[in-house]
Amino acid sequence: MSDTKVYLLDGGSLVLDGYHVFWNRGPGGEIRFPVYSILVEHAEGRFLIDTGFDYDHVQKVLPFEKPIQTADQTIPGALKQIGLEPKDIDVVFNSHFHFDHCGGNKYLPDAKKICHKSEVPQACNPQPFEKLGYSDVSFSAEAAEARGMTDQLLAGTTVQNSAFEGIEGDVELAKGVKLYFTPGHSIGHYSLMVHFANRRPILFTIDAAYTQQSLETLCQASFHIDPVAGVQSMLRVKQLAEEHDAELFYSHDMENFKTYRTGTLYYG
Repeated sequence: MSDTKVYLLDGGSLVLDGYHVFWNRGPGGEIRFPVYSILVEHAEGRFLIDTGFDYDHVQKVLPFEKPIQTADQTIPGALKQIGLEPKDIDVVFNSHFHFDHCGGNKYLPDAKKICHKSEVPQACNPQPFEKLGYSDVSFSAEAAEARGMTDQLLAGTTVQNSAFEGIEGDVELAKGVKLYFTPGHSIGHYSLMVHFANRRPILFTIDAAYTQQSLETLCQASFHIDPVAGVQSMLRVKQLAEEHDAELFYSHDMENFKTYRTGTLYYG
């Protein structure tokens, strides 16, 4: 436990309208929000949770989200800043497969890959209203083949080196690194709690709650599959934070993100 460090890898930023960030509530207007990945350095290995968005993909498919991303904000670039390469990552865990959480997977063919058992099937056959969310299938040769989108795959990506171990329910990824099933935003969405030896735990809401205001008002984002389950997951996140005296970190909250440690700084 004393070895556990958490790095937040800044992956750039995107734009959504306020009615998408705060579904049926708003107010409207452009909101620029951060995207980041979570690297857990642990006695049991290096675990990367989510891999951000791919700039070229967003420019091609979702240009209205106005991506900003430097070379240092790609997965290879962000890892390089802390002295690592993609091959140094032991496990990639994807909280879900919306495009802003899996865009860098393709750079990590050697890592073990884990997700909820329903997420790859959903990416292979998303609901009509989920197709933009699941528009980047470069993380999975299986999904790319199912969708007729193999042009997204990097050379060398195979069904074997992009295969996932499917899990369900709550899972301990490593000692003190806990995944909590929080569906609603997506069919197999997870939030993450990391325990440390010398500080409070951190509970990463991931997309169960984009922002602090989202959680406080129980107002989820418009990109979801089950809004009722989404509210229940928000209530669960609140309860977990209270039970564990955990500090809450939000996935897409620019005001809070400006206070987070990024780059070479870490929590631990």
